[in-house]
Amino acid sequence: MISVSLQPRPAETADGEQIANLMFFEARVHRHLDWRTPLEWLGSPHYWVLEDQRRIIAALACPQDPPGAAWVRLFTHVSRLSGPEAWSPLWEAARTEIIHTGGAQVVAIAVKPWFQELLKTSGFEELQSIILLEWKTRLFTPRPLPNGIDIRPMLAEDLPAVADADADAFEPLWHNSIQALQKAFSQAIFATVAEEAGRVVGYQISTGNMLGAHLARLGVRKEAQGRGIGSALVGDLTLRLNAQNLPRLTVNTQADNAASLSLYQKLGFVRTGEQYPVFIYQL
Repeated sequence: MISVSLQPRPAETADGEQIANLMFFEARVHRHLDWRTPLEWLGSPHYWVLEDQRRIIAALACPQDPPGAAWVRLFTHVSRLSGPEAWSPLWEAARTEIIHTGGAQVVAIAVKPWFQELLKTSGFEELQSIILLEWKTRLFTPRPLPNGIDIRPMLAEDLPAVADADADAFEPLWHNSIQALQKAFSQAIFATVAEEAGRVVGYQISTGNMLGAHLARLGVRKEAQGRGIGSALVGDLTLRLNAQNLPRLTVNTQADNAASLSLYQKLGFVRTGEQYPVFIYQL
């Protein structure tokens, strides 16, 4: 029988094995699409566990990265607990901690219906949806590069400039910190930058999978947008994919991002039908 007075506590590095068991063996697991695994966030603020007789029976992680955006990177619990029984004490602990440390937007991309319902009942509001697109055209006709633009492989020393371009290209909620970009770069199969007069004005990072590749991030500085730099980066990427005989390229974007959708559709991407809501809670 489970105690009605279960108390959450901050997660510790030593909890890794028990949290891993929950993630891999329990049915109810929400994991954020992240460069880092949930276990890599151990030691960060806003990471909580629920114990019953010294056994971890639920975990919630929503560390802030970038600052001000606390993405729900993990929520999982044992099957003998209901979703609300596990979520309520952990969410209250994390919520209180976030308020006491200055507040933030708590955000979640909720893939699974059970988690969507849990967020709704906790006061989260649906912000937008993320959709998946797929590039099926094997042949891509290269276009001339925009005037003054060069595309080359990304180097580790480019990452501070890439982070600066990322912060300029996206709204704060969707920024990637330099730590996240370092992790993304380490996992990329193709990463390139677009330069103008020696300055990084755009970039793309793509990862590999069993079916091909995924365009994980594409960003162009605001003052350089509308010149075909994004198209040039994707065009260069498709040529690299063809050279490696990788037949499939996917990308995620917001359903309400008209500029992004227009770009991808012009390049031959089509919607797959997969769509996931983004929920937000303002603290």
